Amino acid sequence: MTASRNPDRLLQRAGVSGNPDRDQHFLVDERVLDRLPTYLPDDADRSHVLEIGGGTGALTDRLLATSDRVTVIERDPDLAAFLRREFADERTAGRLTVIEGDALERDLPTDVTASVSNLPYGVSSEITFRLLPLGVPTVLMFQREFAERMAADSGTGEYGRLSVSAGHYADVAVVEPVPPTAFSPPPAVESAVVRTTPRDPDYEVADEDFFLRFVKAVFTQRRKTVRNAIRNTAHISGLADPDAVVDAAAEATMSKRAGDLTPDDFAVLAGLALEHGVGADG
Repeated sequence: MTASRNPDRLLQRAGVSGNPDRDQHFLVDERVLDRLPTYLPDDADRSHVLEIGGGTGALTDRLLATSDRVTVIERDPDLAAFLRREFADERTAGRLTVIEGDALERDLPTDVTASVSNLPYGVSSEITFRLLPLGVPTVLMFQREFAERMAADSGTGEYGRLSVSAGHYADVAVVEPVPPTAFSPPPAVESAVVRTTPRDPDYEVADEDFFLRFVKAVFTQRRKTVRNAIRNTAHISGLADPDAVVDAAAEATMSKRAGDLTPDDFAVLAGLALEHGVGADG
């Protein structure tokens, strides 16, 4: 099967144009659209692909051409209705499901095997951290700055909470920059495609929720030493005795800043924090 729907004609048939005020920019570059499904890992299971934000169906069409089954979540009622009409045959054949609603509120299908999506940038972080725990490969479009922070290594200027949190679930790679002209209307920022390939981290954490909360807390004061960051953010991390954590940790680590710590360092610190700094109710 090959994709046949032209993105500009889909916009015309739907009778819509993008609305920057609603974070609505339609991907219309056919070359980029054709490439997106190919960025999934070669061994990816394509039996059920999830798309967040189907819009007028330009990417949906490409996913149907390369996957067995597709589920689309679209929050705009008019666009959801258009998708149902435009892809009526695929829906009748059981190959497409259209879910109307907000991807941050609707239950995600539990049997998806991958996700390929052009995400609304305003909620891209929240949606990403709903997708990553599913443990499936993803190909996602982001604002370029966000994409580079997501894939950054420790010790670089882009490295931060996003890098550690995303890397906890998957290997992250920026696979293609995308110019504003690929969208209608063009956004005011550069974009980029990111591939995430799920894998277990090379460290262990006793409490994943606490680990991610601890990372978030320390990075809120990334310009301070880790010692001061731990002490100053106990209200975020939930530490009852941050001084006990500081005393238990290596002095060399406490003298660094958050951006200099590797994910493994954060795992060690989070373990010490759980052991020494969390009260009976933590």
